[in-house]
Amino acid sequence: MAKAKAKAKTKPKAKGASAVDAALNLARDQQATMVDFKFVDLPGIWQHFTIPVSELKADLFEDGLGFDGSSIRGWQAINESDMLVLPDPTTAMMDPFTEVPTLSLVCSIEDPITRQPYERDPRGVAQRAQAYLRRTQIADVAVFGPEAEFFVFDDIRFDQQAHQGFYKIDSREGRWNSGTAEADGGPNLGYKPDYKGGYFPVPPTDSLHDLRVQMVQTMIDCGIEIELHHHEVGTGGQCEIDIRFCPMLVCGDRMMLYKYIVKNVARRHGKTATFMPKPLFEDNGTGMHTHQSLWKDDQPLFAGNGYAGLSQMALHYIGGLLEHAPALLAFTNPTTNSYKRLVPGYEAPVNLAYSQRNRSASVRIPMYSPSPKSKRVEFRCPDPSCNIYLALAAMLMAGLDGIERQLDPGEPLDKNLYDLSAEEREGVPQTAGSLEESLDSLDEDRDFLLQGDVFSDNLIDAWIDYKRTEEVDAIRLRPHPYEFSLYYDI
Repeated sequence: MAKAKAKAKTKPKAKGASAVDAALNLARDQQATMVDFKFVDLPGIWQHFTIPVSELKADLFEDGLGFDGSSIRGWQAINESDMLVLPDPTTAMMDPFTEVPTLSLVCSIEDPITRQPYERDPRGVAQRAQAYLRRTQIADVAVFGPEAEFFVFDDIRFDQQAHQGFYKIDSREGRWNSGTAEADGGPNLGYKPDYKGGYFPVPPTDSLHDLRVQMVQTMIDCGIEIELHHHEVGTGGQCEIDIRFCPMLVCGDRMMLYKYIVKNVARRHGKTATFMPKPLFEDNGTGMHTHQSLWKDDQPLFAGNGYAGLSQMALHYIGGLLEHAPALLAFTNPTTNSYKRLVPGYEAPVNLAYSQRNRSASVRIPMYSPSPKSKRVEFRCPDPSCNIYLALAAMLMAGLDGIERQLDPGEPLDKNLYDLSAEEREGVPQTAGSLEESLDSLDEDRDFLLQGDVFSDNLIDAWIDYKRTEEVDAIRLRPHPYEFSLYYDI
């Protein structure tokens, strides 16, 4: 496979007609022969199609391109299948993984008849959330900084049929491989991170350092600002790369590109990367702690004289996150596998409380810097299996509802919440134990999402129906491999 053609960080910064010109100039300057249109389906996975660069004209950014929306998961019925992709010229970059020079454009979706934004387009939801924020006059920018984790494995095999079902993971880093020969027949050289022991070791224990560096360098070349990267707690190749905080829609676009880069760099090196929340039993799962703050006229609004240096607005924002957390989790933790991570004992934020510095609370106020610009809240529940646009928009809407209703987050809990007594624990709400429970909460508590027509009942109903039918019921109907150990001789 060819290497990246050029520094893709030449992404256009301008808006409007000048952004279109910049995108067209980028295609010409980099001698692009193809143009790739990327958009996100309801579950949160990029879809794409490609045209020759000769078909790329300035009016395409206004007129869009048609495609079959009925073939996209969770979208249109077949009798209403025609849809339009509208490329955003400010997202133009050269794809770092294609063999021929290819201009990449991220798109939003419109109805071809009404020319209105499609209500089930996740990127459109984030755009509407940004517009609603400005209309409230509370702030003009919502800033997010996700800390996405992922696993890099050497081999993954899985299948599910009527008469069998299995999965098998292998990793040269896996502690379970300490006593076996390497798969290629070479010697076992040791240096395997222990279970829950993978945090910050240097190479050779951290054997993925150079791979992460290539991921980070590719991200930087593509215009993503990176703060740091490191090995995470889990054995078997758990990693983390943190992007720098940025406005919500930009953050969503960058996180989609982030996943694309992680998976493709891993594949280029004969490895496989996954953002599945809990791929390994009895080890830490994969989260996406999400830092967030509001700004107005370039001034931070979450800094103040309250608890942990927060403003009253920030405390109300926390109140909204905690109030709506049961429903929020249907978007921020949207898979059945998510709830195998949200269990006690693996550093997962199962307690719906807030605290400064305390990583056992679901909302944490980082205390690294006294600068007002660094004051933010960190919602620790989300995981990277989420549809990033829907998750960010839902968190913002919950926080805004807390501000508008002046919700009190209650007293902070500045103690290890995992060590609470039974009596103390009774007063601390817990996260849901299953996706089905979170979907039920979303069904009952949705009004805060409907404000400003950011989300719609149509979208929420489609999300709940898709998740219940395609995931909750699909898992419930199938025998689990461990059931054979439990019940075969019953």
